Amino acid sequence: MRRLLRKFGIFILGVVVGIVIGLAAGLIVFPFVFAPPPAVEQRTEADKTRLASGLFIHADPSDAVHWGKGGVALFDGAVFLESDFEVGPGPAYHVYLSESSAEELRRADDKNALAQSGLRVDLGRLRAFQGSQRYALPPGEDASKYSSVTVWCQAFKVLITVADLKKP
Repeated sequence: MRRLLRKFGIFILGVVVGIVIGLAAGLIVFPFVFAPPPAVEQRTEADKTRLASGLFIHADPSDAVHWGKGGVALFDGAVFLESDFEVGPGPAYHVYLSESSAEELRRADDKNALAQSGLRVDLGRLRAFQGSQRYALPPGEDASKYSSVTVWCQAFKVLITVADLKKP
């Protein structure tokens, strides 16, 4: 009887470990297999005055998984990711207005800690891994006080990409 209980305990432990490993693998693999289609959002009539623009960079060239490229524009009431925007797929990406510059992050030893300390305004979850997307700023937010736009992975607390904002 004791032997049977031990075998049953090992079986249950194996099932639990298998479920945990399967869920973790699914969380990582899902965005690659079932990526959303490219976004094709447009600017609105309110987005007339371009305050700043920039280009996303690969902040850590030694990290082949977390990267981004393409343009971003800051308007009076919105951040607009241009049609050439693209990032490597992953879970729970968010778009932030940030105070950390791309050059600071590129030189930093701990890019993730520096990037996280500079995150200020969460504009929401990234809707697609490529294509144009518009993110409205919270009412009353002064966009001119931020130096960059950052894509940040909430799930793993990892910097994906950053774009310095330069005034025209």
